[in-house]
Amino acid sequence: MRPTPSASEPSSALAHTIAFASASEGATALWPTLQLPHLQQLLQHAALVRSDLGEETDFCPPHERAWARALQLPVPESGVPWAAWEQQAADPAPQAQAWAWMSPCHWRIGADTVHMTDPAELGLDEAQSRALLEILAPWFAEDGIALQYQRPDRWLASGAPLAGLRTASLDRVLGRDVRRWLPDAQTARTINRLHSEVQMLLYTHAFNDQRAARGLAPVNAFWLHGAGQLQESVAVQPLPVDPALTALRQAALQENWPAWGQAWQALDAGLLRELLAAHLRGETVELTLCGERNALTWRPQRAGAWQKVQNIFKPKGLPDLPSML
Repeated sequence: MRPTPSASEPSSALAHTIAFASASEGATALWPTLQLPHLQQLLQHAALVRSDLGEETDFCPPHERAWARALQLPVPESGVPWAAWEQQAADPAPQAQAWAWMSPCHWRIGADTVHMTDPAELGLDEAQSRALLEILAPWFAEDGIALQYQRPDRWLASGAPLAGLRTASLDRVLGRDVRRWLPDAQTARTINRLHSEVQMLLYTHAFNDQRAARGLAPVNAFWLHGAGQLQESVAVQPLPVDPALTALRQAALQENWPAWGQAWQALDAGLLRELLAAHLRGETVELTLCGERNALTWRPQRAGAWQKVQNIFKPKGLPDLPSML
């Protein structure tokens, strides 16, 4: 579902998005025990100004939709074209081809599941990643897809078969059964065939024999994400990165709920304390909280005299974010 109409956005709003503000059942159980006084004060008399509602099975998670909106990027059904957006930093001209990120990965295939581990956990260094790229690049080139090295756990792909390709975010599939988020069998036959060919190619390849000798999991699959094409130039600007936001994501993906709670405490003591201070100084503040399904944006309002009295004698608790997000 696309975002609902919202109040006009202030041009000078101090806005932040918190991804993985809620996650699965572990977060639901832990949430009532967290002490987050700055978040509580921010939301106490805040107006809900935007609701982007979706499903847990959406290919594009709520936080990526929120980021795209902040960057004025399109959010098509196929997903946000993150790779194309990144390419515009190097060349702002309208693009003549589609781009995607490609991550080599390990699929643990069971009787009824295909479970994907985090590509960052493969332990690939640059030399190993480039060696793997040389093995796979000719296979993809035969189908019109060019691969370029970008970093050990992610390459850059380009070519006609990527146009209109519906791909799921890595944040959606890490640690999960990937089958529900595989590209459509009818519209992505080339990609699905390459999935099968790569598995067969790498199954007995010397590259994986060397990894096995070192006790490492085999690289037996790849994941395409951030695919698409930008017909018009958009402003390329970096997204703010807060270490506590990174910690919140990592803990949620690993289902390490004590660490997730600690990351929330760090956010409350740092970023959210700063946002509250900015609000109390009279600045316009917006906070977008994202879970598995929804992204909700609040704008704190200035409290009147009676509201200030109520805040002292009858303060509101934290909203039940796990059920809302």
